[in-house]
Amino acid sequence: MPIHSDQTLDCSGLACPLPILKTKKAMEGLAVGQILEMIATDPGSPSDMDAWCQKTGQQLVDSKQEGDKFIFYIKRMK
Repeated sequence: MPIHSDQTLDCSGLACPLPILKTKKAMEGLAVGQILEMIATDPGSPSDMDAWCQKTGQQLVDSKQEGDKFIFYIKRMK
């Protein structure tokens, strides 16, 4: 079943730390319980997003790779 996202953030072509910084800013605009879909092409994104979610207490609901794109679904928990 596809995940419903409340907002999409395309960070394609951006290198670390920009995808994390943009994700942080986008998450601040969401209400608790809403989901951000973040798209990145940086090969370090999967480990960066795992670490960021653990550090900030947000929930990485799902992640997948489609071609050269990494797609993350992050739920605002607080």
